[in-house]
Amino acid sequence: MNGNALDQKLFESLKPGLTSYCYRMLGSIFDADDAVQETFIRIWQSRAQFRHESSPKTWAYRIASNVCLDKLRQAKRRALPMDLIDPAVSIEEPRHKRDHSAWIWPAPHAEGDPEDSLVRRDTLRVSFLALLQTLPSRQRAVLILHDVFRWPANQTAEALGMTPAAVNSALQRARGTMTRTKLRSDELRHTDAEPDLNLLSRYVDAFERYDIDALLELFHENGSLSMPPFDMWVCGRADLASFYKITRSHCEGSRLLPISANGQNSAYAQYMWSPKERSFVPWGIHVLELKGNKILHIHTFIDSELFSRFELPT
Repeated sequence: MNGNALDQKLFESLKPGLTSYCYRMLGSIFDADDAVQETFIRIWQSRAQFRHESSPKTWAYRIASNVCLDKLRQAKRRALPMDLIDPAVSIEEPRHKRDHSAWIWPAPHAEGDPEDSLVRRDTLRVSFLALLQTLPSRQRAVLILHDVFRWPANQTAEALGMTPAAVNSALQRARGTMTRTKLRSDELRHTDAEPDLNLLSRYVDAFERYDIDALLELFHENGSLSMPPFDMWVCGRADLASFYKITRSHCEGSRLLPISANGQNSAYAQYMWSPKERSFVPWGIHVLELKGNKILHIHTFIDSELFSRFELPT
């Protein structure tokens, strides 16, 4: 590449933003990491083709966009459990899992993201990601770059190999789809912007003591809980009570470590006590959706690999 226009140092400065973009496109932080790595490889392999017709940043995003679009051609839409199935009728210990690729997964906050001052926190919520996944992939890219990252139409067009007119047309269709599409998880997009710290403290205390009555008091009457990759979710205090009793063996004696996930500070890493290993082991990531000082929903993402991605002790 002439003059090392996109050298290692510059790429590292773009990496948080590229990861944030790829995560919104793909709905999985693991897939986003792979896409960013592949972007770097493609940049290095094609560096001689860079002709300064656009900025190095726009060129990097164009390559990242092509990587994501390639990945999405054969991919099925990722979703949240409540958008795929009805709440469980009979409460039993979850057994049936869908493939990892079926679900949206949480992501840690990307420190140093150059888009931080522009990106609205609500566009990182898993409920917003679920809605994004309903868009055709190119419309999704247009909406993210233009409406989320606040790129002008001409820069968005350069990054996606489109004309500004085509960008504006795709943007209009994408906005229309986002407005018309109704998902069950839409109610989670209108939760509290700032967490109730007292409520969170009570949640940690009740969960670590595994006081089911105290936990239930924290939920709305129609509060709910899901556990990807398990193909189920539970709604209503009565069913939540049954669910907590059934899963006692996995949760009793656990410890919760506060983390930041998807732009929210109402999230925890759960470490389960393992008698066999005589230590606490990674179990799941809790992302709490709060509304009116009560818990509306808890996403409990069961995947121990998330712990290393969140830079948590394993």
